[in-house]
Amino acid sequence: MKKQIIVSGLGGQGAVTLTRLLAEAAIAMGLPVITSETHGMAQRGGTVISMVKVGNFHGPLIPAGAADLGLILQEKNVAVHGHYVKPGGTLVVNGTTPGDYLTLDALGMAAGLGLPPVTVNLIVLGFAAGKGVLFCGDALLAEVIREKSPPRFQEGNLKAFQAGKHAGQEDRRTGGR
Repeated sequence: MKKQIIVSGLGGQGAVTLTRLLAEAAIAMGLPVITSETHGMAQRGGTVISMVKVGNFHGPLIPAGAADLGLILQEKNVAVHGHYVKPGGTLVVNGTTPGDYLTLDALGMAAGLGLPPVTVNLIVLGFAAGKGVLFCGDALLAEVIREKSPPRFQEGNLKAFQAGKHAGQEDRRTGGR
């Protein structure tokens, strides 16, 4: 198994947390994993990109056009980091504008569930799991989220992940993008 994933968002959206959850899932499966994070001006809401390489890789960086999957937490970042995903790869985007990618309004979903905006990362992760585009199953991800979430956030984090997963499964059944 070899999978290269980029996670792109703005500072404070949980891109680094999402990266760590994916890495923990790979470790739980006994797979080699390498991560890399570029924070930039993240503390001021600037762009963040993280890379996850699952399988036997040597370096931590993913070249442009080589990622199998992109998890984009901020729609405008498609223009910034979308080029990392290879032709035929998959982009999963938190947004409302249709494009050549899988889209869901994760921010609207979080608000509708009474969850804070930072849970967009887990909704997008759940959506990708529901679409079947990750290297691992949703049960393992739910367990990793349960284990790694601080107790006071555990219930909300799992609720966000499950909501995204169900949205992805429903969309899959109806043939939508």
